[in-house]
Amino acid sequence: MTLRIRTIARLTGIREATLRAWERRYGFPRPLRNESNYRVYSREEVENIRRVAKLITEGLAVSEAIAQVQTTSVAELPVRERLVERFWSAVMVMDGEEADRVLGEAQAAMEVEAYCDTLLMPLLREMGTRLDIAREHLASALIRQRLRTLLMVGDARPAGPRVVLACPERDMHEGGLLALGLHLKRKGWRVTLLGADTPPEALQAACQQVRPELVALSCVRRREAADLEAVLRAAVGACAPALVVVGGPGAREHLKAIFSAGAQYAESANELVALWQQARGASNRT
Repeated sequence: MTLRIRTIARLTGIREATLRAWERRYGFPRPLRNESNYRVYSREEVENIRRVAKLITEGLAVSEAIAQVQTTSVAELPVRERLVERFWSAVMVMDGEEADRVLGEAQAAMEVEAYCDTLLMPLLREMGTRLDIAREHLASALIRQRLRTLLMVGDARPAGPRVVLACPERDMHEGGLLALGLHLKRKGWRVTLLGADTPPEALQAACQQVRPELVALSCVRRREAADLEAVLRAAVGACAPALVVVGGPGAREHLKAIFSAGAQYAESANELVALWQQARGASNRT
C-alpha cells in the first residue's frame, strides 16, 4: 500500500515543498512514481519520514536526522522502538491487521504492566498530535481493545476493595481509565468499569448496587473550571458516601475546582490507593 505526498505532509507535519526539497538535496525520501507520474511513498519510506520528523522535533538538524535514519534501519533499533515504528507505519497506511499483529508481538515480549505503561499508553498519548481522525480512531480502537482484554482476564481478590471506574458525561476517552483498572485489579481490587460518557444517574445506580469504597473518574476532555466543578459536584453527590478521586489531563489544571466539588485528585494508581488508605484511616480514627 502506498500514500501520496499530500497525505504524508498532513500526517507528518512536513510540507510537500519541504519533502520535495529534501528529495533534491539529500536524496531522501525516494518515492516511486505511479502511472500518472505522481509521487507515491512505500510503507518503508513513510516510516523513515516519520522517524526524521521525530528526530527534528528532538533538536537534530535536518541533515543530521536524515543521515541517522539512512544509516540506521528499523531492524537495528531496540526492540521496543522497532515495535513502535512498525505500529505507526502500519497505522499510517491503515493496515489494522499489521498494527494489531505488532501489539500482539509486544504483549508476548513484555510484562503486563510494562506493556501497558511503556508501550500502549505512550502510543495513546502521541496519536492525537501524530494522526488524522481516521487513523487515530483505528489506532485507539486497537489499543483500547488490548487494554480491555487485559483488564477482563486479570484476577481480583474475592474480598478486595471495590472501585467503580468511569469517565464523566461528555468525556469519551477511556484509555487511561482502562489502564488504571488494570493496575488496580493487579493490586487486588475488584473493578466495576462503566467506561466513557457516564452520567450521574448511572454512577448512582452503580454505587447503590456494588457499594464501592472508591469511585475513580478519568477526565481527558478539556473543560472550563466552572463546568468541571459542576460535573464533579453531580458525580460526588451521586456516589456518596464513596470517596471520589479524579485524574487525567482534563483535570490537572483545575485542582481548585476538584477540591471545591468535594473530590480528590491523583496522578497515578499508587496515589489513588494512598488517598483511599488515608481516607479509610481517618474514618477509622473517627
